[in-house]
Amino acid sequence: MTETAAENSPEKRKPSRQQARRFAMQAIYQWQIAETTRGDLLAQFRSEPDMIRCDSAYFADLVEGILSNEPELDAEFAKVLDRPVEQLDPIERATLLVGAYELSNHPEIPYRVVINEAVELAKRYGATDSHKYINGVMDRLARRLREVEIKAGL
Repeated sequence: MTETAAENSPEKRKPSRQQARRFAMQAIYQWQIAETTRGDLLAQFRSEPDMIRCDSAYFADLVEGILSNEPELDAEFAKVLDRPVEQLDPIERATLLVGAYELSNHPEIPYRVVINEAVELAKRYGATDSHKYINGVMDRLARRLREVEIKAGL
């Protein structure tokens, strides 16, 4: 094995936060649809083979944080929606919950990264143009939650 191949092997790669977001969105979607318990969700997703490439601590933080703060997160993005939260597609809602949690609780992650990651989730899992909707909602939400960062031009 070449040095480059060794560096890129699953054992050497840095755990992915992007993968953690993807799994968290899927877990939150499942929680909405099947009302799976927090413990069962975490156990099920931790047993996934692809978790080896995932930042599992960040995944757990996202799932635990979202489930613990779901009413507050819903209320926060409800302020910038054009419809009631209950009318959101479950994929859109799960994506917005992940994004709202990151904007609210992870100021070390630039707001542009949070928005981009939410848009990418919507492109991959959402309806045809849901990424456009997610982009608009996340942009308005970032203006509310990260006003100082945005005004500073960061």
